[in-house]
Amino acid sequence: MTVQTGSSTESIRNIALVGHAGVGKTTLFEALLLAGGAIQAPGTVERGNTVSDTDSQEKARVHSIDSCIAHLARDDCHLNLIDTAGYADFRGATLAALAAVETVAIVVNAINGIEHGTRRMMMHAKQRGLARMLVVNKIDFDGANLAAVVDALREEFGNECLPVNLPAGRGTRVLDCFFHSEGATDFSSLSEAHQRILDQVVEIDETMMDRYLDVGEGALTPQQLHDAFEQCLREGHLVPICFVSARTGAGVNELLDIATRLLPNPAEGNPPPFVRSDGSPLAVSADPASHVIADVFKIVNDPFVGKLGVFRVWQGTIRRDSQLLVDDGRKPFKVGHLFRLQGKTHVEIEAAIPGDIAAVAKIEDIHFDAVLHDSHDEDRIALAPLTFPSPMFGLALEPKHKGQEQKLSNALGRLAEEDPCFRVEHRKELNETVVRGLSDLHLKVMLERMRERYGVEVATHPPRIAYRETISGHAEGHHRHKKQTGGAGQFGEVFLRVEPLERGTGFEFVDAVKGGVIPGQFLPAIEKGVRQAMEHGAIAGYPLQDLRVTVYDGKYHPVDSKEVAFISAGKKAFLDAIGKARPIVLEPIVNVEVAIPEHNVGDVTGGLAGKRARIMGTDTQRGGELVIKAQAPLAELIDYPTELKSMTGGRGRYSLDLSHYEAVPPTVQKQLSEAWKPHVEED
Repeated sequence: MTVQTGSSTESIRNIALVGHAGVGKTTLFEALLLAGGAIQAPGTVERGNTVSDTDSQEKARVHSIDSCIAHLARDDCHLNLIDTAGYADFRGATLAALAAVETVAIVVNAINGIEHGTRRMMMHAKQRGLARMLVVNKIDFDGANLAAVVDALREEFGNECLPVNLPAGRGTRVLDCFFHSEGATDFSSLSEAHQRILDQVVEIDETMMDRYLDVGEGALTPQQLHDAFEQCLREGHLVPICFVSARTGAGVNELLDIATRLLPNPAEGNPPPFVRSDGSPLAVSADPASHVIADVFKIVNDPFVGKLGVFRVWQGTIRRDSQLLVDDGRKPFKVGHLFRLQGKTHVEIEAAIPGDIAAVAKIEDIHFDAVLHDSHDEDRIALAPLTFPSPMFGLALEPKHKGQEQKLSNALGRLAEEDPCFRVEHRKELNETVVRGLSDLHLKVMLERMRERYGVEVATHPPRIAYRETISGHAEGHHRHKKQTGGAGQFGEVFLRVEPLERGTGFEFVDAVKGGVIPGQFLPAIEKGVRQAMEHGAIAGYPLQDLRVTVYDGKYHPVDSKEVAFISAGKKAFLDAIGKARPIVLEPIVNVEVAIPEHNVGDVTGGLAGKRARIMGTDTQRGGELVIKAQAPLAELIDYPTELKSMTGGRGRYSLDLSHYEAVPPTVQKQLSEAWKPHVEED
């Protein structure tokens, strides 16, 4: 079936549903599609028949793992909805989805109130300058104190959080308080809520404010109210709170009305920062007649359709049979088929205009974060890189069955294409393949997916921790490389000094040679030798970082000096200097957030203290849950999933993000140095 695209960019609304795990995002997603006529009957997470949770792992675990895109039509508007995973283990796809929308709807559980995922997604949406709204779900559940939830949201996120509607009839219906001022509600007063939100909206425009104060709200047109409301959302001056019960449908139609009447359309939103190849900014406008610019925010390797690239159009119009370029590629591809997504169903469309979310299939060059465009005048158009959490959990793996090495490599490559927080490392020196993710659960799901999709089973074991080495002092090094083999010989002599740099600075190579004692063509060879030594480490076999190397003197021979001689001389001079510069081993320190039942706090904090952790603070959640924030060495957390499960009876969960590197204790450095068996290369 082929359908036409939406009539205009102004009629499109792009909304991502985000929030803590268990708040009911997928159920709300289903309820919105039902209310919009996109489906005839709602599925449930428990039965595994929802539009969004179609993956076997999602059905087995009864929660979302990937983001899912679907659409509906409402009041001449086209709404693109993205359902996202709530667990921190799978937040890579959730954060990627924020690149495709103007509005982020943070769903809040009316029973539990503000949870850790609520805070995290409010922060991410604010950082990206997106319009935010808070959707309080489960308003009809016993024990829901909705007035307390509103107070907590305003205290936590600011007085700009205001109800745009209020529940009534004990959560069986919802009344608008933006356009209306009369009605009986379950708490608060509709007229007072109407007054507060109207006052907040008109503040954004001085002229409107003066007119409102002089004449009253009757002097303001619906269009003026919409424009001011939308501006408030974009500028963070207003975060509307709305109420729903996804289970019964209460408030769902009202939520759709807010989306169509008040939320920003793609022509009103803030486009992301695109840049040209020279680093200069590229202005993007939602003009369907301009050059095409689209951003790929999701990759799906579908066993039937093939590789699917899902993108958001920011400028121009993509049509079937269009010729598009990927990044700075010079060979265009033809858009043979253009799809709109409805869960796992692909609906073919004729064109995609600015604001549309669409997909193309079987384009091998396409990748996550790729920019699609049709302008040969640009060397390269790129989107400023998105920030994702660093995957700190690692597993070394190998195929269980011989002869599947290539199959394993291909399967891992496909999985890494889909998830920006799943990475694959090949360690040649150890003949080891390591996968990294955000948690043990994240890796477990990815490897199970690999087994189901690609038929590859693996054996796993803990990988080496990603230690690093650096120096803590200044020193000088020298080496003369001289070799005579009967014919032309080899000669190169290097004097250099090393000095430490600040953590995270990296490496600097400085040419301070004067008088031509080392010809300029040999300096790259010296740097190459230094980098070779840095890669293999000096005291424990881990890469060196955060130091400066300055070559200041040396000698050469007009006949015998060759590149290979200066590579060796640079390497040996560097190692000579490193040995005198008080080398140290650095270990990765991670930010740890552990969510546990309150009665487990003593066991968990005591356990973290025994792992050289520093407790940074705690947050108490409703529902008897506590979030402990700490910093700890990654090496101490290898067995933490099992330990936490044992301490909390399986109710604890945690997430890690890389914080920084710092020196290991002397005892640990001694152990690492003694365990290192350096491979001495023959000259």
